[in-house]
Amino acid sequence: MTTAESAAPRTAPVTAARFDDDGESKGVVRRPRGPLAVAIVATLLLAGLVAGIATGPLGLAPLDVIDILAAKIGIGDAAEHSVAEVNVVWEIRFPRVLLAAMVGSALAISGAALQGLFGNSLADPGIIGVTAGASLGAITAIVLGLTVLGTWTVPGMAFLFGLMTTGLIYVLARPGKGRGTVQLLLVGIAITAIAGSANGFFTYIADTTELESITYWSMGSLNRASWSTMLAALPLYVVGVTVMLSLARPLDVLALGERQAHHVGLHVKRTRILLIVATALVVGAAVALAGSIGFVGLVVPHIVRLLIGPGHRWLLPISALGGALMLVVADIGARTLNPPSEVPIGLFTGLVGGPFFLWLLFRRRSEMRA
Repeated sequence: MTTAESAAPRTAPVTAARFDDDGESKGVVRRPRGPLAVAIVATLLLAGLVAGIATGPLGLAPLDVIDILAAKIGIGDAAEHSVAEVNVVWEIRFPRVLLAAMVGSALAISGAALQGLFGNSLADPGIIGVTAGASLGAITAIVLGLTVLGTWTVPGMAFLFGLMTTGLIYVLARPGKGRGTVQLLLVGIAITAIAGSANGFFTYIADTTELESITYWSMGSLNRASWSTMLAALPLYVVGVTVMLSLARPLDVLALGERQAHHVGLHVKRTRILLIVATALVVGAAVALAGSIGFVGLVVPHIVRLLIGPGHRWLLPISALGGALMLVVADIGARTLNPPSEVPIGLFTGLVGGPFFLWLLFRRRSEMRA
């Protein structure tokens, strides 16, 4: 075991002291253990997936959904169900809820990783400009008709632009150099404005079909979910999430500060580069699949951190599960609020995340004045 690994906490905190605004202790807050929290959120996610498949113009019972899915993987028989029911479940709704879960988990785990990377609880792919950069890459590929990588072109361009954006943010708002929350937010505002201007230009020159796609990217939607589109971005997602999960202990060490991390044997530069690339991979995959969806990476890690503590060993996987659950539930709302029309899912996450972000800024008003 390396020195860096021994410096990181082995288990998620079970208890934590709580203090009021004057610094007086208010007792001990008991937190659930990591495995218990994972089991609870995973169970809720499975229930949400089944509910998402069952919900729609063609209503299905949860047991019917389970029967059809079991038959499709070779367990049981779906003869008692109509061909329409089987096709709706397997070809339309199942890929959609899986896509919602994939995108939600990608955004949430990226938010948790970025907060650890920048040492700032307000870091989020949408707020600091990573999502805007990745969206610009996807829209560029669409409007210019790029097909150099085949079905990988759009997710590949989203990853490339997301990588460049994340690297630029890191250079301009690098932690440990006297650059705090204000600097990070200002960099995010500037990058989002630049990407927005470029997207406006592409909107101006786009034809009708391309304009429809740009609108799709700007508001976020899962209505183009299919097995082929999901599988095209799956490798980026799997590699990025795997890298981030493997860096849980180094993220805990980074929380000590860059100098202290060096002292305990952590290769800080390599760790930060890996985090930047991994974040760009998963955010690029999410944007390529569903467009620009904000605030998932801000809301979910904060809630998880309050529940199980700051240790990244459990913070990262539970954030991924929680983000998947949040977007699956949001997608159910997007499909049922105004049937048969579909409300862009980004509107739901913005409705929840916007007030939450303002609340966080209010809590940190003393730091913002500094």
